[in-house]
Amino acid sequence: MFGVTILGNNSAVPAFDRHPTSQVLTLNNRNILIDCGEGTQIQLIKYKIRRSRISHIFISHLHGDHYFGLIGLITSFALLGRQQPLTIVAPDPLQRIIELQLQVADTKLGFELNFITIKETGPLLQLPDVEVRCFRTDHRIECYGFVFKEVRNLRRLNIEKVKEYNIPLSFYDNLQRGEDYNANDGSIIANAILTTPAPKPRVYAFCADTRYDERILEHIHGADMIYHETTYHDALAQMATERFHSTTKQAGRIAQLAGVKKLLIGHFSSKYDSLKEFEIETREVFPNTDLALEGVSYLIPQ
Repeated sequence: MFGVTILGNNSAVPAFDRHPTSQVLTLNNRNILIDCGEGTQIQLIKYKIRRSRISHIFISHLHGDHYFGLIGLITSFALLGRQQPLTIVAPDPLQRIIELQLQVADTKLGFELNFITIKETGPLLQLPDVEVRCFRTDHRIECYGFVFKEVRNLRRLNIEKVKEYNIPLSFYDNLQRGEDYNANDGSIIANAILTTPAPKPRVYAFCADTRYDERILEHIHGADMIYHETTYHDALAQMATERFHSTTKQAGRIAQLAGVKKLLIGHFSSKYDSLKEFEIETREVFPNTDLALEGVSYLIPQ
């Protein structure tokens, strides 16, 4: 599985039973938390997300609606006896903020808490099943979007050919790594005969809070799915610009120009009790758009 589950889709404050930004990216047995607004751990419980499988938490920026739930989640991990390491990736000075909160409360963690401070656009880290890079967005304070690219290095076995050439089971792993097979008679059977290329890696991009900014296109071009904020309806485009946010049609335009397959929209302003118009307006520009609804999981398309 490679998909994202929405925990919070509102901007600024909780309203209309919508919560501040947070989502979980799931790849195989790994959960990666993206932003951690107020109430995130309640949403994790509500939607039965395995908290123990959260290995990394990415924080886009230090506006409270994107990280005020973090210290509560970390403290709960400690109370629940977590032992596996946790890595937090965020702009400066989040590490100092969290460490101060733990210090003044005399909180002892039973697990290793690691921090990676984001300093510039570029690669962030490489995990066995996903590689992550970041890019700067146009927001009122330092803010980053994230691109998660699936790691698919292994080629697929052509079972019929493998059996035809009597390839031993013990060599299957070598074939998947791209090696040719040296037969007992001295002949070499090319790997291309025995395997097919690995499937194209899927890519998910989280575009964070941002004004309309075509500079992000180079970072998200061709992604299989992106999440882009739509704080306001398009009639409030001027307000969106002044407040460093985006509108429905602006998000649709970014998805269109980037040539992505699917667009998720969120970060809805508390001005609106209904979300239907967000969907209608964005689809006028980019038809393959879905509202990022809380509790719903969206698979990254192949």
